[in-house]
Formats: sequence, structure tokens, C-alpha cells
Amino acid sequence: MSTISMTPERLDALCKRADQHKYDHGSALVLTGPALRTGAARLAARAALRVGAGLVTLGAPRDALPECTAQISALMLREVSEPLDLTLMLADDPRINVICLGPGFGLERENTDMLRTVLTCGTPCVLDADALTLMAEDRDLVTLLHKDCVLTPHAGEFRRLFPGLGEDRQAFSRAEKEDATWRAAEQTGAVVLYKGAVTTVANPDGVTALDTRDRPGCAWLATAGAGDVLSGMIAGLMARGLRPFEAAQTGALLHAQAAEAVGPGLIAEDLPEALPAVFKALGI
Repeated sequence: MSTISMTPERLDALCKRADQHKYDHGSALVLTGPALRTGAARLAARAALRVGAGLVTLGAPRDALPECTAQISALMLREVSEPLDLTLMLADDPRINVICLGPGFGLERENTDMLRTVLTCGTPCVLDADALTLMAEDRDLVTLLHKDCVLTPHAGEFRRLFPGLGEDRQAFSRAEKEDATWRAAEQTGAVVLYKGAVTTVANPDGVTALDTRDRPGCAWLATAGAGDVLSGMIAGLMARGLRPFEAAQTGALLHAQAAEAVGPGLIAEDLPEALPAVFKALGI
């Protein structure tokens, strides 16, 4: 068991060199749900771009395209209305090296097929929010998880996805939460980031923790959309080449540092915009 910290290796991984171009830093795809539900995925996509992914594409169903077009600038936009669209897109652009799915995605039955396509295509992925709920409702999807998946549940999602492992009272101790997170990772073979004031990150080989209870600014992360930003940060870091476990740890730490940089009054939109100041403070 160890504590997440900003090691020299982690700092080095966040740097960019002058002789590199955008595709040297990966290409992330963030999938959104229908019109009027695109905000969460747009937050995740913006975070992936701010954390340094070279290119980020928002994949949206046809009815959401006008809404997304009106809201984004630096992000790319493609129609992804059904699993076949996703399959063709990945075949057409093999540079896409991570997919983020869940924020604002929706719980409609047909979305299960899209999630199944993501899990079977072989592309590393970050799964949050509605993707986790879909898996809790269809346990066959859990069997498709693999080592290049990162799951980012909050307490309620963790309880639904891992019956018997989640918190059954007011709060776990740190040791109990670390153990539950490690057991969840061992069950699935994936990386699990269990969110909260103590955020624990595990893969089948180990577990780390970030305790933000003594960081007042992080209390303001209890706001809608903050978790969507975290999933986007992790996806962006994976696009840049960090392994899933390392990306989840680094994303959790940058997320907390961005919250501290903003402080009281924080809303989710502030977090990606705080990253340049965080990077500058780190000497990146």
C-alpha cells in the first residue's frame, strides 16, 4: 500500500518536447449521449485535451451534433449513433488509442451494445457514470473487462457494480477502502479508481491512495461534473502513453491539485482551465 505522489517519473511523463507533434501525444475519443445530455462528455473531452492529449474527438449521435457544434472549438466532432459507426471510425482512424465512455451517455437498452463494442474492440478505455450502471445491470459486460480498462466509480456505483465489497455504513476506513478497491480490481482484471475524500486506485498487483481530507480546496469537488472531468483527465493521460494504473493515479493527483488551485466556488468547468497553472507550478 502506498500514497499517490508526484514522482520525477510522473513529472517527466507530463512534459512535451519541441520536436513532437500532436499525434505523438495520442488521440482520444469521448462518446456522448443524445441531445440535452452532452454536457458531461464535453467536460470529459475538454479535460482530456487540457491534460495534454494531442487530439480529442467527441463522438455524438446525430441528434446531438448541432448542440455539440455550438459548444466546442478545439475538439473534433464525429457522428457515432450506433455500434457500427464506432467500429468504422476505429477502422478508419487507428491513431485513436483510448476511448472514454459513460459521462452523460444514458441508460437506454441500445447503449449496452455500444459499451459491448468498446469492450471488445481492444482499444484501452475509461469507463465512468452510465457505463458503470449499464455493467451493473448486465453482468455479462463485466466479463469483458480487461487490463487496459479503467473504472472510476463513486460509492453508489461501486456498491452496485461490486456487491458485498462496497461501503455498507457511513464510511470505510482508508485500509478498508484500499482492500475493497484491490479486491474489485482482482475480480475484473481492470484498474479501479474508487472516488471519494480518500480516493483509492488499484490493479490486481497493488493499490495506492490519495487522501484529500486535509486539503480544504478539494471539498469543493463535491459538485456536478467533477467526476466527469476526472475520467477525461485519465483518458487524456492514457492517450499520451501512460499505462492505465499510472494514468489513474496521476489523474487523481492532478484533479486534486486543480481543485486546490481554484478553491471555494469551484465548478466542474473550472478544473480543466486550472491545469495550465498546475503544470506551471510543477515546473512542466
